[in-house]
Amino acid sequence: MPADDASESKVAITAAIVANVAIALTKLVAATATGSSAMLSEAIHSIVDTGNGGLLLLGIRASRRPPDFEHPFGHGRELYFWTLIVAIAIFAVGCATSIYEGVTHLISPHPLGNPFWNYVVLGSAFIFEGTSWIFGWRVFKMAKGRRGVLEAIHKTKDPSSFMVFFEDSAALLGLVVAFIGILMGRAFNTPYPDAIASIVIGLILGVISFILAYESKGLLIGEGVDAEILNKVRALIEGDRDVAHVSGILTLHFGPHEVLLTLEVRFRDELSAVGVRAAVNRLRREVNKAYPDITRIYFASESVGQDESSFLATHH
Repeated sequence: MPADDASESKVAITAAIVANVAIALTKLVAATATGSSAMLSEAIHSIVDTGNGGLLLLGIRASRRPPDFEHPFGHGRELYFWTLIVAIAIFAVGCATSIYEGVTHLISPHPLGNPFWNYVVLGSAFIFEGTSWIFGWRVFKMAKGRRGVLEAIHKTKDPSSFMVFFEDSAALLGLVVAFIGILMGRAFNTPYPDAIASIVIGLILGVISFILAYESKGLLIGEGVDAEILNKVRALIEGDRDVAHVSGILTLHFGPHEVLLTLEVRFRDELSAVGVRAAVNRLRREVNKAYPDITRIYFASESVGQDESSFLATHH
């Protein structure tokens, strides 16, 4: 991960952790004082988000460890693993607990206390979450470029670039739901809207956990670069003066900014073994210059006029 991107992501995640600790404590106090299940669900949501931030920082740090004998391609996928753990935590703790609290209060409702402190906490939490959201949006905006939000989340290979933005957006939505539930419960003098709000918050967390798990699955299994980049790499290779044809090209992400590229290239008929070696070295430099994330490049090369293929592998 480039130093600037990693630094921005870590700042955004750290800001989110600090905000969530403060918010979780105030929500717990308000939930205890008023008996609001929606507020308790929001407190659980903030606690989960705090833990998730810690797991993401752990993933970023672990993914930057250098290659070793047992992991010759490095530890870049550590970030994908911890993102999956975050998704599981959101579902197992946040989603399940919030829905349980809501259902329990529907089955056994009890009168709510004075909602004043709930409103104070929700308003304060909205300010804290909004501030954290700005940090997350700044990182995500840099990563997404001109792509739409959903497209960027689906195509990015760096979950840390959108996690804070994604979680804080859900947190702000959850605060709105909790406010509506508490307000309606007060207006109609019934505890049921508050309980329903808790269930809705749980469902929001469930959707988030599903999306994160789905994206993490693809990255853990192994994803290549986007088709647009792949076509550009092919065009770059085939545009070389010594290349006759690219018969095969494969890519694989070992981390957000660590890509393996393998190529099957047919060189011109008159090119000697020395010429092939020089062409491979030149192409490797050109590809790496144009696409710095492609850190390892392997060639299987052959001369057009030769009956026997001569294979050459290089890496950077």
